Amino acid sequence: MFEEKAEKEDSSLSEESLQLVVFELSGEEFGVDIMQVSEIIPISKITRIPQAPECVKGLINLRGKIIVVIDLNRRLGFSSRENDSLSRIIIVGVRDTTIGMIVNSVNGIFKLPFSSIEPTPDMIKSKINSEYLTGVGKAGKRLLILLNLARVLGEEEIDELNQLSSSSLSPSLSSSSPMEEFPEENT
Repeated sequence: MFEEKAEKEDSSLSEESLQLVVFELSGEEFGVDIMQVSEIIPISKITRIPQAPECVKGLINLRGKIIVVIDLNRRLGFSSRENDSLSRIIIVGVRDTTIGMIVNSVNGIFKLPFSSIEPTPDMIKSKINSEYLTGVGKAGKRLLILLNLARVLGEEEIDELNQLSSSSLSPSLSSSSPMEEFPEENT
């Protein structure tokens, strides 16, 4: 009986609010649904990929899994900036694909009532492709631009990123020592 009550409380909370991972890009705060985020990690060594799309920074080895990392600033049309101690890679799941997205900083986890979410204003739509956005959340004086990760990367791009991560290790490398044992290159 206690479990049923707890489940009802949890479901009523999820119906009334959206839990977001909030991060910064080019001086603006963005949010994505926490259910799409598997983890947030510091910037580690990123192995560049020859002839990759402009927004693709390269590959990382995350506990034996090769993950493609994109620069979310570049993807959204902002100018890219040098990574610093606040920069993070947000590991997300988009259409059965795991992708890393570099952001300038992560500001935390935020619960936003659905009643505080409004359609994206035209002024913001002109700066960012409107299909990338799900709306704008108001939290006091803060405005959070809510991203739709499934649309930030199109289906063709996700397929291409899948191919990059699956073909990035040749059979000879995958059977030899782990990637961390190779000397690091300067990025």
